[in-house]
Amino acid sequence: MDYKVRDLGLASKGRSQISWAEKHMPVLVMLREKALEEKPLRGARIGAVLHVTKETAVLMKTLRAAGAEIALAGSNPLSTQDDVAAALVEEGIHVYAWRGETEEEYYWAISKVAEFKPHVVLDDGADLHAYLHSEALDVAEKVRGGTEETTTGVVRLHALEREGLLKYPVIAVNDAYTKHLFDNRYGTGQSSIDGLLRATNILLAGKNFVVAGYGWCGRGIAMRARGMGARVIVTEVDPIRALEAYMDGYTVMPMIKAAEIGDIFITATGNRDVIRREHIERMKDGVILANSGHFNVEVSVKDLEEMAVEKRRIRPHLDEYKLPDGRRIYLAAEGRLVNLVAAEGHPSEVMDMSFANQYLSAVYLYREGGLKPGVHRVPLEQDRLVASLKLKAMGVEIDSLTEEQRRYLESWKLGT
Repeated sequence: MDYKVRDLGLASKGRSQISWAEKHMPVLVMLREKALEEKPLRGARIGAVLHVTKETAVLMKTLRAAGAEIALAGSNPLSTQDDVAAALVEEGIHVYAWRGETEEEYYWAISKVAEFKPHVVLDDGADLHAYLHSEALDVAEKVRGGTEETTTGVVRLHALEREGLLKYPVIAVNDAYTKHLFDNRYGTGQSSIDGLLRATNILLAGKNFVVAGYGWCGRGIAMRARGMGARVIVTEVDPIRALEAYMDGYTVMPMIKAAEIGDIFITATGNRDVIRREHIERMKDGVILANSGHFNVEVSVKDLEEMAVEKRRIRPHLDEYKLPDGRRIYLAAEGRLVNLVAAEGHPSEVMDMSFANQYLSAVYLYREGGLKPGVHRVPLEQDRLVASLKLKAMGVEIDSLTEEQRRYLESWKLGT
């Protein structure tokens, strides 16, 4: 079987990690049990570019149980868990991922997924979608549909759609309520703080903590930082989100002003050069920079490299940049996703819902079809199914509408 991973000898450790994740991903496990009987993906080839973590492994095993053949590459050069990658090869999955890939190796792995000629593609950041539309159009023409896990990826896909170039329908899993309200907010909030603390082991209480971007990821980071005792400052370009942040009790100001007082900065915008030379020039000695956006473009590492007279690694995931005037700026995780490079990514419990949506969307795209090329939302019925299964797994009961209540909601005649 074709694959490329760091070391197959790590598979035993990987199996233990996957087993731990499965205990905390009951929705996906329930869907897998049903898939074993029905085999809804029998004959399907699935191509996936996702973070190769223990949670992703639970999704891959569920797709396998449904009958799919799978080729998997990592969606970030530094996020792959090598033990998990090895364990997935033993599950019969074509894995092309190892931690520490060069840029050339990263895109080679994506090309291997494209060569698999998938019926359905699952992506995290849209690098696979972009590759198919630029380097493998013959493959893209035959793809039945795809999914996208991230805000960054959905933005890229909308750009493809606007230009009339998108060749197949893509379900924006990121926009599902059971994804962004939980994964982006609670997952990114907790895992970003986790990654920052593993990289630095600093005290957050009393620090000026600057969060760039107040989307769902930024909301989660701000909430958790405040919970740790930090004084949170939010920077934004969207007036509605800025107003929301202000009403939520945070200080709101432009980055150029926040740069002068911040102690810790985390970006979560999906855009590039959010922190750049003009900001770094105003920062205090000892400032820590980190990023939670999908790509390593939010903090301008190029500017930091050009400004520094000296660079050294002082902890496994923390680099020190010395500026000409003696100030030191610290960059966590090389400016890549701090939660996946310096920590383990989102907790399994929230990925349970995100990956349940990935699985259900893949089944729909393979079996049903009918969607036109374009970016599509997850159906509300699917969102509610995932939420209901999660509540059931947690032992939580809720009310249901009476027939009279249902009629009231469906009628325009009944009022006061």
